[in-house]
Amino acid sequence: METNLDIKDITYATGKRKTSIARIWLKKGSGKITVNGKDYDNYFTRANHKMQLLRPFEILNQSTSYDVNCKVKGGGLTGQVGAMVHGISKALVMIDGESKSTLKKEKLTTRDSRAVERKKYGHRKARRSFQFSKR
Repeated sequence: METNLDIKDITYATGKRKTSIARIWLKKGSGKITVNGKDYDNYFTRANHKMQLLRPFEILNQSTSYDVNCKVKGGGLTGQVGAMVHGISKALVMIDGESKSTLKKEKLTTRDSRAVERKKYGHRKARRSFQFSKR
């Protein structure tokens, strides 16, 4: 497997979820995570988002091994966290190929392709019809 390491030993990967796209740069460091120029604690306020973001590192017991710099755009916070987790997992697999089986068991390396279904004409939402009135 080819690794995307440049002169500074930085690994790049992209992650996607719903309409969010995360560009991840991963390098050896102290565990600092930056999202769009802010610390991840300030960017994500919900506890479950923070927990979900750290999940790939906790599974591999490397929570303080890598620094993450991320540019994420599109969608809401849940989609953005999902995109970041996908990208971080892909970057970790590029660095260490042996971690692929562990992350794959937790379904972190596969892209979650679920997205919002489009609204259809003659319906109130994607599948919900207008209320029927007999009289």
